[in-house]
Amino acid sequence: MSDSPARHLNLSGASNFRDLGGYLTRDGHTVRWRQMFRSNHLGHLTDDDAAVLRSLGVKSAFDFRGTTERAEAVCGLADITVHSLPVEPTVVAALRAIAASGTALSTDHAVEVMRDSYRSYVQQNTPRFRALFAHLLEDRAPLVIHCTAGKDRTGFACALILHTLGVPDEVIAEDYLLTNQFYRRDPAASSDLPDHVKQVLGSVQPAFLSAAFEAIDADYGSLEAYLRDGIGLGEKERAALAALYLQS
Repeated sequence: MSDSPARHLNLSGASNFRDLGGYLTRDGHTVRWRQMFRSNHLGHLTDDDAAVLRSLGVKSAFDFRGTTERAEAVCGLADITVHSLPVEPTVVAALRAIAASGTALSTDHAVEVMRDSYRSYVQQNTPRFRALFAHLLEDRAPLVIHCTAGKDRTGFACALILHTLGVPDEVIAEDYLLTNQFYRRDPAASSDLPDHVKQVLGSVQPAFLSAAFEAIDADYGSLEAYLRDGIGLGEKERAALAALYLQS
């Protein structure tokens, strides 16, 4: 029986709140537990949820939501410093544009629009992810990384973190897909879209994340080059991150 901390914390007012700790790296280290969390937005936390976050010592939140998203669900925890790293959402607007052209929306449309959004994380929003790593190097843990659903912008950010720390690709993929187990989709979200499209938008698929890494290869040549030239992580910075977030 494992004595490791729970990876998923079942909060009433947030879903998909998970610990990034406990994963083994290729060189035999372990990502520290209770330092980095990922979640959907923190705008609907209950008093009990807030008590859980205080017990975890969470002091920083990194919020990838766009301007309107943040205004609609503000984090109300005064003891958490929120750092806004806005990556504006594009998926629903793109799907509505397809529907407005007279085309019946299919799951294939939804998948390709999702893949386009992941490509945009690399092609248009790398400065926001670079800023996240600059904050991580300032030792702001325990911390939580989130967006609205905590699955796409957050999923890409957490995949980059785990890659940087040396976690194997297959483990990163497994962590990413845990969203399909723990995310509770808001039934009111994007209510004008067909149910089969909303089902795609409320989940994650390997093809989504792979689109971002395909864009990295196309634009930077390799993940290592992206981490160095796009994210700003040289050997010194990567060693510093390892010292902060890994244990023997």
